[in-house]
Amino acid sequence: MILVLNAGSFSLRCALFRPGADEPAWRAHVADIGQAPTISVDGVAVTVERPPQGGHAAVARWMFTRLPVPPSAVGHRVVHGGLRHAEPMRVDADTLAALEELVPLAPAHQPQALACIRVVAETWPDLPQVACFDTAFHRSQDRLAQLYPLPRALIDGGLVRFGFHGLSYAPVARMIPRGQVLAAHPGYGASLCAIRDGRSVATTMGFTTLDGLMMGTRSGAVDPGLVLHLIRERGLSPDALADLLNERSGLLGVSGISDDVRVLEASTAVEAREALDLFAYRAVRDAGSLVPALGGLDTLVFTGGIGEHAAGIRASICRGLALAGIVLDETANAQGKASIGGPAAVAAVRIIPANEEREIALSSADVLNEARGRCSRPRPP
Repeated sequence: MILVLNAGSFSLRCALFRPGADEPAWRAHVADIGQAPTISVDGVAVTVERPPQGGHAAVARWMFTRLPVPPSAVGHRVVHGGLRHAEPMRVDADTLAALEELVPLAPAHQPQALACIRVVAETWPDLPQVACFDTAFHRSQDRLAQLYPLPRALIDGGLVRFGFHGLSYAPVARMIPRGQVLAAHPGYGASLCAIRDGRSVATTMGFTTLDGLMMGTRSGAVDPGLVLHLIRERGLSPDALADLLNERSGLLGVSGISDDVRVLEASTAVEAREALDLFAYRAVRDAGSLVPALGGLDTLVFTGGIGEHAAGIRASICRGLALAGIVLDETANAQGKASIGGPAAVAAVRIIPANEEREIALSSADVLNEARGRCSRPRPP
């Protein structure tokens, strides 16, 4: 069994996969870590007498005592792999040290994953561990797509566009290995990715996960001059600015109500409607920049939490992309069917559920099988 650990900012998803299985044999989710943890097992909320307290390390230790069977290996979602790590890889001391250096580039995610890696090593010292990187999928991009127009010394020093959500986009590429695909991952964290023949061509997130689309509480891309204004004229410190852009902006900031699309859709407040409209508008604008990068559009794919479950957001984005040949089947969209494109559509429109845990399990098995000299599943072309 491969144990998959998917550490979020305040959550930990665990799943056990048999070799080659599409669905986990067991899964659990702890949310609101460090606050009032809520727990679900196999999709059902459970109440425990003593829920885990503390950070991700404590939660992972608590979870390990409740596994139905011991694992034979562990695969981890690691948000940032930098420029060096373009594929999943076995974790050793050198790898762990290199990933530590990337913590400043993903401070809300990287420490949690590394804490889980250390706890596994403490619990099962001889168990193989594999790190699977959200950034790795985008290393196939042309150099120009990764560059910022900054002084050469800064570019050479690693200030480039990395891109994220790769563990969500990789399964899309495997399911649609040919053609020009625009994958939309609108969620609490949101991004778009242009995928041509199974490879990332361009994406909206850049040096950090703050870039690009408007998100749940993150602003997405804003004018750098606005950031300078907030520092110089409004007196915001770096920490205060980080809190504003990461935790108090996006859907929450614009609406002043919630970062939850369901809450905003149920609200009669003008601010709620404006937040939803802005969310879709920003997605359409950024999508308009990715279609030329693709050279055309064959398929629009929705994945991620909002992309999979919010029919209204999907409809707004599709209406905005009518010039790209997108026509929506309103009934299929409302029902959340796998194919939601209308008969007059030039490009197909699909919903492909995100399954990061499965991708991590399969990628981890690949790494371990390759180390043993066995054949593995084919990688994207």
